[in-house]
Amino acid sequence: MTHLLDRPVWSAFTGRQADVAIRRGGALRVHPDFGLFAGAVDNSAEALADLGDLVREMGSVGLIELAAPPPIPGTEVVSSAVCLQMVAETVVSAWEAAFELIPLGDADAAEMLALATLTKPGPFFSRTHQLGSFIGVRVDGQLVAMAGERMRPDGFTEASGVCVHPDHRGKGYAARLLREVTARILARGEKVFLHSYADNATAIGLYESLSYRGRREVVFTILQPA
Repeated sequence: MTHLLDRPVWSAFTGRQADVAIRRGGALRVHPDFGLFAGAVDNSAEALADLGDLVREMGSVGLIELAAPPPIPGTEVVSSAVCLQMVAETVVSAWEAAFELIPLGDADAAEMLALATLTKPGPFFSRTHQLGSFIGVRVDGQLVAMAGERMRPDGFTEASGVCVHPDHRGKGYAARLLREVTARILARGEKVFLHSYADNATAIGLYESLSYRGRREVVFTILQPA
């Protein structure tokens, strides 16, 4: 049987997060305010045609699958990248930090979007922060770092949105934030996963230092209307 994490988008948005998905026959996409992700039930001509209709009607999408998709009617590939999917069933013990981790929510949405737009941790839109809990660090009132949750297949939650303002890097914000996000997910009795570009050795090393381990490679493909 296919593991839930082999098709994380389909697993999450036909399950616990179906309320933010737009369905069209054998395909779905996340509402554009929440994200870019999309998928099809299988690679049948009918399902791929449904996916193509969603792209043409609602704009670009991102697929996370075990392999690059076959040609999808009415679309063209913008980019394709191999990512390493990593999982954590435990996490290193917390360490003292000289900064406070604060909860983030709707009142912080504009700043969260601006930080993500600047640092590009991955697709982030006006309501992405509502997919899960987020925490951050403020310096002199400015949001300078954050991390949170995104996809939530049954029994799993994805850690995502880890980013630090360029003027505030090298202070341990990313590691401490991700450690806390991971610990909170594990405390709920779930397992944690995340994705990193496979060639980003620095990020992968950070995740491994927190007890994440590589599970398998997946392909992240962005499509747009042809």
